[in-house]
Amino acid sequence: MIRLGTRRSALATVQATMVADWLRELGHEVELVPIVTTGDVNRAPVEQIGGTGIFVSALRDALLADEIDIAVHSLKDLPTQPLEGLAMGAIPVREDPRDVLVARDGLTLGELPSGALVGTGAARRVAQLDALGLGIECTGIRGNVDTRIGMVTDGKLDAVVLARAGLSRLGRLAEVTETLDPIQVLPAPGQGALGIECRAGDTEVLAALAPLDDAATRAAVTAERQLLATLEAGCTAPVGALAEVVDGEDGPELWLRGALGQDDGVRRLSANGPVDDPVALGKALANELLERT
Repeated sequence: MIRLGTRRSALATVQATMVADWLRELGHEVELVPIVTTGDVNRAPVEQIGGTGIFVSALRDALLADEIDIAVHSLKDLPTQPLEGLAMGAIPVREDPRDVLVARDGLTLGELPSGALVGTGAARRVAQLDALGLGIECTGIRGNVDTRIGMVTDGKLDAVVLARAGLSRLGRLAEVTETLDPIQVLPAPGQGALGIECRAGDTEVLAALAPLDDAATRAAVTAERQLLATLEAGCTAPVGALAEVVDGEDGPELWLRGALGQDDGVRRLSANGPVDDPVALGKALANELLERT
């Protein structure tokens, strides 16, 4: 029996159930074990209650205490620094990593009037939206998908910006009024991807997870998260990144785009490199971003 730890939120439960079903299809018995994290019970802004890791620390503690065997994380919530004793057993095929707009009256970003109030708790989104010069006003929000979209339907906000992957997994893409082009707003590093973590020495669980791993997704998110780590930034910092495996002249290569919010705007750069060395690509682009600041 594989004990799978999950947060209690609707999205976390859906994601954990997806992984459990995949493992069951491979012939494994799986039990879901609900875990409460700091981010679930404290409604203060993320940066005030610990920033990176508030949604995953309780799951990791349960893994290390042998209370569960695997934990399913949204990779954008996972600290870039590895934790001794744990291993990333699998990173499955990624959902669409882009951000989306859910706006009143079916409006797109460009159709929102000047002064429109747009909800997002991410400094990354705020920096990039401000840089577009649309005259909209961003305001910080917390809460689950229902709470955030409810602020639009109740008329408290004109729009909210959310991750498309979460709405897709919840079956709520019909509420999206626009999928934002990464040229406008780069997603968070690792957005749309799941990370399945286990104890480093648990060879049976590692073997069970191996078929779920997708090499292209792992390469892409490794580059993105290395860029974030090199910038010494957490998930609340104004950093956007998106990597993709593309066809190069000599075969597949990794293309990485990065955005770093600054007081005077947003720096955007891109670079490409070999698929088998995403760490080097992430470091190189991060260092170039730093040199341009």
